[in-house]
Formats: sequence, C-alpha cells, structure tokens
Amino acid sequence: MARLDSSLQLPHLGVVPDGAAQGRRAGWRHPPASAGTERRSCPGPLQPGLPRDPPHCQQVGAPPGHAEAQAGRGSRLRSHGAGKPALPGASLPHPPPAWRHRACKPGPVSLPGFITRHQWVHPCRSRLFYELNLPNKALFPKKTKQPPPFLLSQVASHWDTPPPPAMQHSSIHWFRKGLRLHDNPALLAAATDCCRLHPLFILDPSSNRAGANAQRFLLDALRDLDGSLREMGSRLFVVRGCPEEVFPRLFRAWGTTRLTFEVDTEPPTRQRDAAVAELAARHGVEVIQKVSHTLYDTERVLALNDGKAPLTYKHLQSLLASLGPPEKPAPALTQEHLQGCRNPCQVSHDTDYGVPTLEELGQDPAEVGPHLYPGGETAALARLDTHMERTTWVRTFKKPETEPTSLSPSTTVLSPYLKFGCLSVRTFWWRLDQVYQGREHSQPPVSLHGQLLWREFFYTAGASIPNFDRMVGNPVCLQVDWDDNPQHLRAWREGQTGYPFIDAIMTQLRSEGWIHHLARHAVACFLTRGDLWVSWEEGLKVFEELLLDADWSLNAGNWLWLSGSAFFHRYFRIYSPIAFGKKTDRDGAYIRKYLPVLKDFPAKYIYEPWKAPRAVQEQAGCLVGTHYPQPIVEHRAVSEKNLGHMKAACAQKGNKSPENHQAPSTALLPPWLPSSPPGTKREPPASPSVAQSQRKKSKTEQH
Repeated sequence: MARLDSSLQLPHLGVVPDGAAQGRRAGWRHPPASAGTERRSCPGPLQPGLPRDPPHCQQVGAPPGHAEAQAGRGSRLRSHGAGKPALPGASLPHPPPAWRHRACKPGPVSLPGFITRHQWVHPCRSRLFYELNLPNKALFPKKTKQPPPFLLSQVASHWDTPPPPAMQHSSIHWFRKGLRLHDNPALLAAATDCCRLHPLFILDPSSNRAGANAQRFLLDALRDLDGSLREMGSRLFVVRGCPEEVFPRLFRAWGTTRLTFEVDTEPPTRQRDAAVAELAARHGVEVIQKVSHTLYDTERVLALNDGKAPLTYKHLQSLLASLGPPEKPAPALTQEHLQGCRNPCQVSHDTDYGVPTLEELGQDPAEVGPHLYPGGETAALARLDTHMERTTWVRTFKKPETEPTSLSPSTTVLSPYLKFGCLSVRTFWWRLDQVYQGREHSQPPVSLHGQLLWREFFYTAGASIPNFDRMVGNPVCLQVDWDDNPQHLRAWREGQTGYPFIDAIMTQLRSEGWIHHLARHAVACFLTRGDLWVSWEEGLKVFEELLLDADWSLNAGNWLWLSGSAFFHRYFRIYSPIAFGKKTDRDGAYIRKYLPVLKDFPAKYIYEPWKAPRAVQEQAGCLVGTHYPQPIVEHRAVSEKNLGHMKAACAQKGNKSPENHQAPSTALLPPWLPSSPPGTKREPPASPSVAQSQRKKSKTEQH
C-alpha cells in the first residue's frame, strides 16, 4: 500500500489490508476450498484473464458485479509498480463512474492534525485503491467522488494494460542430468506462475556407481549451479535419499503444487520417474516433464519405426529426416523469470541443503587425479566457446582421424558436460550449425554433428531394447560363453596386463577420468574378444565407475559394439595392443607419460619391454617381472583362439559366418570406431582359406 505525502508524488496502486496479509498482491481470490480437499496444481477454472493468488493468501469471493464491470470495461489496471507514469494533463479515456471516496478526519496518530487522509477505491475492484495524505486546504473538487486529475492521469497510464497474473504455484524443479540454466524448459515451466521455487537435487546412494573423479565432477557442477541460482536470489537444495522416500516428505513440508523435471530415456530411471509421478498425483501435485537431454524426443522417433529402435545409423538418419532439424534451445533462466517468486531459503540452508564434500560422500580426496576437467555449466560453456572459435578445425573435424596417443586431447572433451547436462546438446548442435553455415564441412557420421547423432542412436536403442546393459535377455546381443577370470579383470582394471599401451590407457582413465575414443576401442577389444575373453558387462561396470562421461545408453551400446555382441559383427577386426599405438606414437611418449616406470626404455622396446635384453632393462631401471609385469597372455595365441569362440557363438545364434557376412558400411560404425583399425584391410574374407591367410598376416597387421 503506497501513500503520498504533501509533496503530491504520483501514487501507486495499493491493496486493502486484510488481516496479516499486508502488502498482498492485487487480485481476486479463489472461492474457499472445501474442508479436506487436496491442493491441486490446477485449481478450478477462473474467469478469463483473472490473476491467481499465491496458495497462502486468504480465500475470499470476488466482489459482486465484478464480471459485469469487467465485460463493460474490457480491461483492468496493472498491479503495483507496472506501466509508465502518465504526464499530468494527458488525454484520458472516460473512467468508470462511482469511485468511492473516503476522507478521514482528523488524521491518524502518525499524521499531524491538519492532514487529512483521502482514499479513492476503484469502482470495479473493491480491493484496489489510491490513497493521499493532503493538507486540509488542498484544492480538488469537493462535490465529486472522482479522484483529482493528476491521480486520474496516473490511472490512465495503466488503463488498457492487463496486470501480470498473480503467482500461485509452489514448484519443485528436480535436477537430475540437466545441471544447467540454459535450454532447460522444465526449469522454465517450474518458474511460470510460481510464488515459491525449490530447485532440488537428490543424491541417491543406491543408484550411484561413480568413482571419486566422477563424483568430484558432479559436486563441481552442483556448486556451479548453486552459484548461478544464488546470483538470481535462489539456491539449490541438495537432499540425500531415495526419491520415492524423499518426495512425500518434501511435498508436505514445502506445500508443493507442481513438480517439473527433464525427460529421461533410460528404463531404470523411467521406472523411478513413473513411481515419483504416481506419488505426486496422490499428493495433488502437477507433474511436468520436458525433453531437453536429447536432440529429439525418443518416443517420437520410436513411434515412426513402429515402436522399435533403428539398428543402423542410416535408418536413424532416415527417421530423423522426417522430423526436421532439432528444436532450437529454450531461453536461459533469468531473474526476470523469477520476479515475484519468493526465495524459500533459511539461514541454515548450507547446513540443511548445501552441496556436500567428497568426504561426506565417502570418497577419499587422495584418490582423485588432476583436476583437468572441472564440472559445471560455466566450464561447459567456456569450453564450447573455445572450440567454436576454432572454425576451421570444427568444419574439418573427422573423429577417426583424431589421435588416441595425443598428450593433450585431440577431441572436444565435451562428453562429460553432455552426460551431466551441464551443456545442452541442442545448444551444441546449433552452435555447430552456425559454424557450418555456408561453408564446406565434414559430414555425419564422422563430423561433430555426426557424433551427436551417434549419441541419439544409442539413446534411442537404450530406450527400447530390453536389458540393453546386459547380455541375458537382450534380444540384439550375441550370447557368448565368456570366461570368469577375476585375475585378468583386475589386471586390466589396474593397468597391470604387461602390455604398456593397454596399461597406459587404463592408468590415464583411472587418474583423469577420460580417454580418447580409440583408446577405448583398444582396451575394450583387449578385455573381450581380442585377448582376455572377459564379459563386456564387467568392462561396462569399470567404465561406469571411472569415466566422467559414463552415460548409461552410450556406455552399454559401445561395449555391445566393441565386443562384437551387437550392431558390429566384423569380430575378426582385432586391435593389436602393440601395433595400434605405434601408428600415431612410435616413440612411446604417451606410454612414458602414464607409465613412468618405463620412461627410460628405448623406443624399440617401449611397446614390448619383455623383449628388451636384461642389460637394457637394468639400464632403464625397470626389470620386467619385478618392477613391471610380464604379459598376462600371449596376444597372437589367444586372439586366434578367441576368433574361433566368436565364430562358434555366431553359428549357434544362426548368424552368418564371417566368410559370407556382409560387412557394414562406414556409416554404420560407432562414435568410437574408425572405418577399420589402422593397419588392417577392409575386405572381409571370402573363404576359409582367405580367412586363414589373413590370420597369417597378423604379424604386420596386429603385432
């Protein structure tokens, strides 16, 4: 409620005091709810254009004659502080008659005795008034109830502009992957018509397999998100527990009427989301889900293919072509979106809902590696900007031509930020489109756009293929009798296989949380069909723990592919643990960086230190078998044996044998996979004799 002193400043709109609701927004109240009725996020219909009040406001009926007055006038006044003040003497439309005027004499205790308080109550909105404190001798028409002309001038400036709707919802936005403010339509939905917003993240210990590096990245992202929200007058609420147990408590404590979150495509999380939506319905809470973690709505893509996942890249491309380009990103959340939205934070917020530390999550800070890739939206957008400035590199980018042994990343390393949703995939897509516009550039599947489509391919497959992350019950997965060999699995995981290239890759993974896609090829092939014959599911678990970008759908899809279990059936293409690394790093600088125990070996022996004479080993300060392990398998022998196992598994399933199986085109290769491993020939064998001759070439192709 605004008053004027004797200086006669232009007045503001006010609200008649109602009990404890001082300074309440102007607007009609909903009819009183019946006793025991649950509060719903979508109350009963109101008259068109009427604002809604916050749930905590007293519920009273609309004044009599309101509808008729609205129909006759066709507009309303804007609420407090809105609009531009009109100049005195401006041309005025004819205002509604019958303003109610009240003059109080003498003035209240706070006013001198020669001051009179005057109120003019709006004729159509009995709770909307203008108030002036004027000297008793102030000149204005004494025999009319109309306000003075300068006050009507102010009223006229608001006359034809409807007021903004009053806020009504108490919203929770549930952050899961989309840890960002840009392109977050579910967050914008939470802030719409909202009087109170709780941005929420739930740490669920039961669903988290991430290691120390990945958890540090997550905590970075949460702190960055909290900082961005704080700049807008809000905060992030971090709660621990199972969502199905947490939400009923929060719904009651926070008086929630709306829950929003980003659509997730993974079957386990969809089951969780369905359970939460059911809980919300029981508590009268509206649920809004928005697609923003993928370029396209996977449900729409699957519907175009009769509910089945496209199993080739080209098939996916044909389906997406019918949908047109991806949607443009939604606007970023700003302070304007949160106007009128109350900050529900308490003084104890950091204690009750603050972002925890690694120690509080049970992680040893000593286990984390160098902080090369800080998490969060700020770092993601800065990294994106840096790469988009390299326009020539972006336009000529071809994933298979990047180097796995580069000492600094030869790719974008934006995958962790996409995984956690610190970077919107749609934002990435359209920024690339700006760089590509009108210039010659590489094409899918090897371009950067192509990599994002591969991401879409595996998300679509993971959303619809049962048991996508396991062998048993997975209809697209080759059923293989893998060995159960914990010793081999442990040696592979810890980088102790005796093959320096493999061990250097696993050491980088364990230390930094990221490795090049071709390095992932090499170690995945080595663990499964190439050398150790250990199930790809075991490798998936290790990657899920150690990778910063361990995305459920992509992780499972790529392990299926590299193990020869699905999508890719050219299982006779084996990555050599010796020859592969030499193609891009003959001197072994990559090995020397990540395996310093071998740094003084000559380049001749850096990939095969067991072949070095003892004198060379002593001079290098590393005795193989003492300071560094002997190879746990003999590559040529076990790879030949494993080829036979794969052939038998394919025959048992009824698949075509490699002699007559049609090789997929380059367009069907995954984001990790080049057209063929360096040093191998692309022609599939046409007969057993040709296959045998190819195996004889293993000295040049693999070793």
